Amino acid sequence: MDQFLRYAFIIICSSFVLGGCASNQSLQRDTASQQYSPVEAAPGSAKTEKLWQAFERYQGTPYQYGGTTARGFDCSGFITTAYREGLGQQLPRTTSQMLRYGDVVHPQDVKPGDIVFFRIAGKDQHAGIYMGDNRFIHASTSSGVIMSKLNGYYWKDRFSSARRFD
Repeated sequence: MDQFLRYAFIIICSSFVLGGCASNQSLQRDTASQQYSPVEAAPGSAKTEKLWQAFERYQGTPYQYGGTTARGFDCSGFITTAYREGLGQQLPRTTSQMLRYGDVVHPQDVKPGDIVFFRIAGKDQHAGIYMGDNRFIHASTSSGVIMSKLNGYYWKDRFSSARRFD
């Protein structure tokens, strides 16, 4: 029994350590995102449906700087994997390359499948895939692959631009 309690304690402590983050993105978790139906975002969109499938396949995968596999993703690694697997489309690998090569989309014209960018510490260094209904999917440093709201606590003042790759 002592050994069981020791293992349980180690697992609980490890989960707290692994749950730490490089930023405070998860201060207010969006509980609505766990009950969200992708059909509400863009009904009938084959592109969006394939991106949802990629999200569902990798949801919860941990964040790993430079990561491009199911062992761990960074934000651009998740985006390139979702586009490659879901849509058969090769995107630039890094956030800065995506900003350089994507077609500029005005904020009021953002559509599901567009890449949205966020300015953190004065630099456009985070990105996700807009999925409609004010939601985007991304690899968060604090929570791994998740869905968040554009107007959520952490993201609302950090949105900087969007790009489209058609």
